[in-house]
Amino acid sequence: MSSVPHSLRFKLALTFAIFGAMVSLLLSLGLSFTENSLGDHLMDETLHAEIEDYISRRSRNPNAFLPATASIHGYLLTQGQSNENIPPELFSLKEGIHQLMLNDTPYRVAVVDKNGERYFMLFNESRQNHLEKTFIIYLVSGVLIMILISVCVGWWLAGRVVAPIEELARRIFRASTEEDAETIVQGFSSDEIGQLAQVFSSYLKRMRAFTDRERNFTSDVSHELRTPLAIVQGVVELMEEDNQLERKQQERIAKIGRANSEMVNLTTALLLMSREEYTDEAVVQACDVCEVVSVAVETNRYLLSEKTSVNLVCRAHPNIGAERTLLNIVVANLIRNAFTHTPSGTVSITVEDNGLIVSDTGTGIRGEEIDKIFQRHFTGAGSTGSGIGLSLVKRICDRYGWRTIIDSTEGQGTSVQLIFSSIPAENPALTLP
Repeated sequence: MSSVPHSLRFKLALTFAIFGAMVSLLLSLGLSFTENSLGDHLMDETLHAEIEDYISRRSRNPNAFLPATASIHGYLLTQGQSNENIPPELFSLKEGIHQLMLNDTPYRVAVVDKNGERYFMLFNESRQNHLEKTFIIYLVSGVLIMILISVCVGWWLAGRVVAPIEELARRIFRASTEEDAETIVQGFSSDEIGQLAQVFSSYLKRMRAFTDRERNFTSDVSHELRTPLAIVQGVVELMEEDNQLERKQQERIAKIGRANSEMVNLTTALLLMSREEYTDEAVVQACDVCEVVSVAVETNRYLLSEKTSVNLVCRAHPNIGAERTLLNIVVANLIRNAFTHTPSGTVSITVEDNGLIVSDTGTGIRGEEIDKIFQRHFTGAGSTGSGIGLSLVKRICDRYGWRTIIDSTEGQGTSVQLIFSSIPAENPALTLP
């Protein structure tokens, strides 16, 4: 299962929370703008109403008093009268609405010219600004509460939406080819999740049919192919005991025996690999690597030319847990390739604590081919093989966690290191896997 930050439920809840935050933020900005505009409009209306009221009262009573409250102050500028009581900051103002600071107090000022006189009406904005700040605090609190509610509701809704997907994922994760595929679709409706469950159920049925065919095939091969190979091996052994055969006949029979033995080993290895893939029951034995190498050298010695010598050194005698036939396949392929591609020179085989090294002074491998030699059915220049041996070596190494490191120079030779442990090698030219 994925971690919470990468889960589908988290992503849906996060999307819902972001959407809720954006909506609440836009609404808050709209409300803030509306409140600010409305407040300014109401103050302007109040100032003009006070000016009109004072002009009306003054027309009836020239000595009418100007407004002078905690919020509104009025001033009149006329010719022939003293202007000492008028703040000097007002003289520079033109007719209209203005913002002004007097004695660190913010005012909204309305200036009106009428009948040769100038009227100043000031509105103290301190209380209005305080109310606006309080309103902003309420808006921010509302946005935060809305985001929190969006997160909680989004997490709950996302859980409801993702629950069928999580249940389907759990069923598929626990499902195996042995189980009834119909159990996957049980309980799902005919919506998109149900259709997806139907698809997985169909694929599970196909996988089970494929697995059954593979098991039947390996079972048939195990019986039908091993039996004739055993018969051929028995006949070869009987013919080898016949002292009346000529030398060429004995060589041909020996060649048939070797080919049959290689076929037996290859068939056994393929069946073991196939069986382990479908049963997950790895065959483990204690294998003496030096003994396996020695047998492989003697078995493939016929491939050596008269100009090629073999140098086998066992610096250690490691015992590893693996199926002996599979280990023999890996070792024999590496030694056989070295013998085949060394027409003259030396093949050196060194067994160490964590693996073995097979080096030769043969033809080497081309630089553009070294990355492809483990590919199935790939054959390099001058090779007469089928390209199966090294691909099988890679499969076996993948099975047991072994590594193969190849260093080769065309025309100078090849060195292959097989590592059984996790100890890294120095200066590897190519490491697989």
